Amino acid sequence: MKIYTKKGDQGMTQLIGKKVKKTHARVEAYGTVDELNSFVGLTSVLLQEEKHEDLVKDLTKIQHELFDLGGDLANVTEKHDWTLSNKAVEFLEAKIDQYWEEAPPIRTFILPGGGKASANLHVCRTVARRAERLVVNIQEESDELPPAAIKYLNRLSDYFFAAARAVNARNGREDVLYERGKDVFK
Repeated sequence: MKIYTKKGDQGMTQLIGKKVKKTHARVEAYGTVDELNSFVGLTSVLLQEEKHEDLVKDLTKIQHELFDLGGDLANVTEKHDWTLSNKAVEFLEAKIDQYWEEAPPIRTFILPGGGKASANLHVCRTVARRAERLVVNIQEESDELPPAAIKYLNRLSDYFFAAARAVNARNGREDVLYERGKDVFK
């Protein structure tokens, strides 16, 4: 089997159950989820140290869940057998709480950065937010979505924020506080 099929040469692609333009909202959404998955993989490589084993394990789990979400977003058949579930959301919430406790308290926004891995986690956070907006757009068009999709992406961006701060703390780096910010975390 060849990797290229030439079927998309006219700007069309196949969802599960329907052929659509490559600019279709669902293609844009699952493409952004795929982009996020690539950034998560890059970040995982940057965290290959013993003190970050737990994060690497989390990120691998998240990569599988992002593939699940992409498949769910591509499914436009009448029969839905959603793969992503609220258990994935619950996992993220537990990890957010854990990593949030590792970093020193903050009251204002922080600048994305720190070390390479932390900066990449912030990139993951912003791509997750974009994916979330695209999925909300699909929902507004009355398309059926997996019930956990928006909630998962919303928690996922929070996870990346908390994980970025935990990585900075573990590596002895201070977050850079946004200087003109008002208190937002109380």
